[in-house]
Amino acid sequence: MQPHSKSSPLLAFPGAVPAEGPDEGVAAHYGELFREQRALADGSGLVDLSHRGVVTVTGDDRLSWLHLLLTQHVSELPAGQATEALILSAHGHIEHSLYLVDDGETTWAHVEPGTQDALIAYLESMKFFYRVEVADRTDEFAVVHLPAGSIAPVPEGVVVRETPYGRDLFLPRADLESYAAANGPAVGILAYEALRVEAHRPRLGFETDHRTIPHELGWIGSAVHLQKGCYRGQETVARVHNLGKPPRRLVFLHLDGSEVHLPGPGAEIRLAADGPDGRKVGFVTTSARHHELGPIALALVKRNVPVDAELLAGSTAAAQEVVVEP
Repeated sequence: MQPHSKSSPLLAFPGAVPAEGPDEGVAAHYGELFREQRALADGSGLVDLSHRGVVTVTGDDRLSWLHLLLTQHVSELPAGQATEALILSAHGHIEHSLYLVDDGETTWAHVEPGTQDALIAYLESMKFFYRVEVADRTDEFAVVHLPAGSIAPVPEGVVVRETPYGRDLFLPRADLESYAAANGPAVGILAYEALRVEAHRPRLGFETDHRTIPHELGWIGSAVHLQKGCYRGQETVARVHNLGKPPRRLVFLHLDGSEVHLPGPGAEIRLAADGPDGRKVGFVTTSARHHELGPIALALVKRNVPVDAELLAGSTAAAQEVVVEP
């Protein structure tokens, strides 16, 4: 069995170039970035997400217990229905994001690489008298993403999260290499990320920092249920929702395609009218090269930045699209 702390066996596939940073351990690409993006967009190929953490919760009380801890309404989550949820700090800042499905006996979640230990420590501290068992299954299971429209088979017994963007398989890690070889082409994480940016989907640790609240990223609705109480940070969620004034907002950027270099995460954003020495009004969170749109990015900007303002991302001209209304 391939342990998750080592590199994915798919890095031995032809053309594989290892990813760096948070996505270390899987392939950034397999030699043809735009071809890989087009494959995903057309519903073919698969993405190796085996570096992500896998956590399960079993026991009769699992859904009612998780309902008390998560931002999402999961107490009556139907078997097979995918959802996503957050865990917030007492002040409403995002600490964890979980991509969930329950198979009728076990709740499965995949989480950002390396975050599973802290998540499990928190969950264990909240067990009290509830009949639940929390387990790190990352050594046993690898997450594989099949794009929407994929006709790749799902092996019998494999748990699946079905979403509008495709299916996430919790595949036995020992089967990863043979499954990918039979159902490729394998697609790198850069292509997957480019389509995520295009779809305006935030990612923990990329679009978030230590003070991010869900409203800033458009996670209200998809990951936060406004009609439930009883979870840590809920007072902040309700207050900001009722006042309608999160301090920052997520925007999508079309970047000037004549620039050779993409502005990377943390690149400062200024109003173009103020020039490169103007006041900082935000920062780039994720940038990507898209097979149709060219260079694109997600960014966090201050709420009061006009929605029609031309921006500078580092030294790169950028036009913004509203993701979160100011």
